[in-house]
Parts: sequence; C-alpha cells; structure tokens
Amino acid sequence: MNPIDLVLVEDDPMVMEVNEGFVKRIGGFRICGKAKTGKGALELIQELRPHLVILDIYLPDCNGIQILREIRRQGIPTDIILITAAQDVATVQAGLHFGIVDYIIKPFKFERIEAALNNYRSYAEQFRNRGEMNQEDLDRLIKILPSQESYYRKSREPLPKGLREITLQQVYNFLKERQVGLSAEEVAEGAGLARVTARRYLEYLEKIDQVLLETQYGSVGRPINKYKIVL
Repeated sequence: MNPIDLVLVEDDPMVMEVNEGFVKRIGGFRICGKAKTGKGALELIQELRPHLVILDIYLPDCNGIQILREIRRQGIPTDIILITAAQDVATVQAGLHFGIVDYIIKPFKFERIEAALNNYRSYAEQFRNRGEMNQEDLDRLIKILPSQESYYRKSREPLPKGLREITLQQVYNFLKERQVGLSAEEVAEGAGLARVTARRYLEYLEKIDQVLLETQYGSVGRPINKYKIVL
C-alpha cells in the first residue's frame, strides 16, 4: 500500500516536532504538510486533500472544531484525528458528530498514537480496490462507540473522586475494540495511560459490571488479573 498522506496541525513547535517524530517512527505515512494556525491548516487541506489530518483544537486563531466543521461543510473527504488537551464532553461529542476517526488526549504516550495510526491504516486498507462492501465487511469495519448510558446510568452514582468521564470512555473503548481479556499493564500501554491509572478505571468498570475480572494462574509466578468487556 502506498504511504498515506497526512497533515499535522499544531501551534506548539516542540509538540509539532514530537508528533512528527512519532509519525515517522511508525511508518506508512507521508507528512505532506504542516500548519500552526487554523487558517494555514484549512488552506493546506483545501489544496492537498490529504487522507488524514492530525488536528489540535487549541489554535491561536480559531478552534479546531471550527476547522473540522468547515471541512465537512465543503465536502472534503479528509479523515481527522484530534489530539488535544480538551476533555470536556461537549468537545468530544462535537468531534464525534463531525466524524473524527480518533480522539487522543494530551499528554499521551507513543503507544497511543501508534495504535491510532495502525488502526487507521487497517481502516483505509478496507476500502482499497473495492467497488462495494457486503454486510460482513461493514460489520468488521464499523466501530460503534458505546453511549455514556452504557455504564454511567447503570452505576446510578457520580464517578469516584479522581476519575474522569473521558478517560473512563477511553479505557472502555480500548477493551471493547480488543474483545479479549487484558491486564492492567496491557491496557495502560495500549491506551497511553499510567499503569496505576488504568488499574483504577478497570476496577471501577468491574464494580459497575461493565467488565469481567478473570484471574489466570501460570505454572510459576503471581496470578495475572485480566479484564474483559461485558458484551
């Protein structure tokens, strides 16, 4: 498969450099443009029509959601991954409404953006050289995000102190995508979280009956706790 054309949009030069290094390290993507303002980003996207844009929300001249809205208004078929410090539900919902393919919260680890880009590469490959798709193909391709009611309403109580809704959804979605039992260490690495943070969210999801805890015993060493999503 040819490299996927990608545009980076980030106003912080140091973060831009880090993101660029991550993309090059992962491979399979060609950075065809970079922008540090919303105006510059929109001009690049209109000119280059890249497959993918990694877009920050907090830009000096506008909000990244405005760029996303304008891209959709113009009918530009570019996919968007939001990388941002914004964690409020309204912003997350706005991004999902305009069809983002992923949402990564700053600060993040390399493994999180690696997973996002690898998932996108697999997604793009599904459309290569296809004239049509059957239901089985679509069922494999489409990932339906769980509604917040799936666990918040069942708990019927506010989140414990120190837990955040967006991070809880991130952990839940990561488990749902894999559909296999994973340890807290595996979830932490895949979701770009600290190990102790991942364990706290997993324990809460188990408490409200959204994940099952499976203890695996090996021939030597301590038993390993694996968490699996309840479908």
